Order: sequence, then structure tokens, then C-alpha cells
Amino acid sequence: MSWQHRITQALAQRRAADGWRQRHITEENHTRSLTLAGKRYRHFSSNDYLGLSQHPAVIAGWQRGADIAGAGAGASSHVTGFNRLHADLEAQLADWLGYSRALLFISGFAANQAVIHLLAEKNDRILADKLAHASLLDAASHSPAQLRRFSHNDSHSLATRLAVPCEGETLVVTEGIFSMDGDSAPLRDIADQTRRAEGWLLVDDAHGIGVVGEQGRGSCWQQAVKPELLVVTFGKAFGVSGAALLCDDAIADYFLQFSRHLIYSTAMPPAQACALQAALQQIQQGDALRQRLYANIQRFRAGAASLPWKLMQSESAIQPLIVGGNAEAMALSKTLADAGCWVSAIRPPTVPPGTARLRITLTAAHTPEDIDLLLEALHDAAGR
Repeated sequence: MSWQHRITQALAQRRAADGWRQRHITEENHTRSLTLAGKRYRHFSSNDYLGLSQHPAVIAGWQRGADIAGAGAGASSHVTGFNRLHADLEAQLADWLGYSRALLFISGFAANQAVIHLLAEKNDRILADKLAHASLLDAASHSPAQLRRFSHNDSHSLATRLAVPCEGETLVVTEGIFSMDGDSAPLRDIADQTRRAEGWLLVDDAHGIGVVGEQGRGSCWQQAVKPELLVVTFGKAFGVSGAALLCDDAIADYFLQFSRHLIYSTAMPPAQACALQAALQQIQQGDALRQRLYANIQRFRAGAASLPWKLMQSESAIQPLIVGGNAEAMALSKTLADAGCWVSAIRPPTVPPGTARLRITLTAAHTPEDIDLLLEALHDAAGR
């Protein structure tokens, strides 16, 4: 099979399965609204949970950082790209989350890949939640370690996996809040099982950090768990982008010496680090924003309880509505768009076959009227 034939065949199969992915050019993209092709929609597909991407202090922080250090880092952090703004942010994150060190990465995907790429060796094993993010599962499957997946959020399934002897080290991998189902991991049970097996725990808390826990410290703080490796990302509640690994001194030094993802990547723009410092301050003082978000979640769930589609058991900002088939999910997404609500349809392979869904995300920026408009559109679609 030629390269061209392989590509053509794969594209044809994706179209035939109603799984075709398409980028949309947004002319205006705010937390609660976006404009495409001249039409304005209420926006229910943003991960900007606290609305900080539009916050004046965060925007001013980026502008201030650009005035100080320019638009980009200009080099790897191991050459000359590590700025005082980076160092200050790392120190603030470590202090806030109760770790001795934090290391910045250009994205959450890169951070997860870096951790598993560096740590996993041939005789080791990785035990990952079945629904862990693609960045974690891809890295694990391409590592020399043995990958085994345990049933979603099932500590008994994990215990069964841990009971099997292993020649090397064990790394257990899970998320704080899962991106497609919106549910929370039983981190306390998972941590206890992992420690008893003398393994290490890696938690990706992309969707929990900033939103849950005291001062928005995330899922681990909320459940009184301190994993050896905690990845927090800045593209959700922080409203910016990038990520950080929280760990102890020895692990941080090990990464700085041996992680190719850190050594050979251009550093995060210092202006971005400055914006993230401003976002962190807003998160630490953001109880009112979190309360507004939770009120929106409760309002939506109360109004959606009688819909014919399955509403997942999620108390997070992620409220998935399981439709089933790909074509049906796309049709419902279009019906909502016609009613002025933008909600993305998520289809396999992102989610398991037969579980295509609308991934509704709520934010603190939404008003009660926004929520009611979405509910009205959903009930109208159900009535048809």
C-alpha cells in the first residue's frame, strides 16, 4: 500500500463513519460567546471555566510581561530562555500547591509525554485508568514499559493489577476530573493502593486545578492526596495555556538533567508566565467565581434531568450528554447551533464507540439566561 493510498483510505473511512473533524475559524471568541461566519452564538464548548482568558488583570499581565521581556523566550530554558518571570511563577506554584518544586512546560500534552517518556523503563509497568487522556495513554503505549489499563475509577480493578508481580517500578496514572465524562477520580483510594504496592502516582488535574479545592488548589488538595507527580495545566481555569509538573527536588533535578522535552524545547514566552501569575492571583481570590460556576452547574443539571439523552453523573463544569451515534450527535449539535447555542459533538475515537455526545461545558461567565437558553434549545430538540 502506497503512502497516498493509505492516506486516502483513512480519510474515506473517517468520512463514512461520520467522524470527520473540522476546524472553525472564529472571528470573535469569548468565554460565553463566539462569532463564526458573521453569526454570534452562546458558547458552551470552552474550557475557560472561570472566564480568566478575558480578565483585564490577566491581559494586562501578558502586556506587562511583553514590555519587560518581549514576545518570546528566544531559546530553551537550558540556554538563555529561563527568565525571572518563569522562576517566580514556578516558585509561586510550588508554594501554593505544597511541593518543593514546579517545572514549566509549553503544554499539558507535552508535560504528560515528558513525565512518562523519561521515567518509564523496560521492566517497569504503567497502570492507567481506562479513560485517561490521550497524552497519557499515547506516551505509555510508546514507552518501553508494560502498559495495563484498569477499569475507570475502579480502585478494586487497580488493586487486582497491582497484585501481579512486577520486576521494575510501578507508575499509576489517572486524572483528577476526566475531560470527557466530567467525573472525579477516587484519588484517596487510588493513592492508598499505589502506596501499598510501593508505586508512584501521577495525577493530571487539568480540569480540577483552579476550580475545586481550597483557593482552587485542585482535586488532590480537595481529597487530601499528594501524588509524587502532579501535572496542572493552564489552558482551562487559568484561561491561558501551558502546564507545570509539581514534584520534589530530586525529581525536578532529574528532569532538568535528562528530560528531552525540557532541554530541547523553546521555553514558554516570559509574557505568558507573567499572565499566568496574574491568573494565579485571580484563582486564589476566586471564591465568588467558583460559586457562580457551581450555581450554573446546578441550574443546568436541574433543567436537563428530564431530557431523553443520558446526562452523565458529573458535578464538574463538564456536563456530557450521551447521544449514541455519530450522525445523531452531529445533528443535535447543528440543531442547537440553529438555535444560537454552540456545543461541540464529540465522537470516536475520542470517546468509545456508541457514546458520541455533546460535551457541554459551563463557566462562571455564563448568566442564568444563557443556561436557560441552552435548556430551552435542548428541550425543543427533544420534542421534535
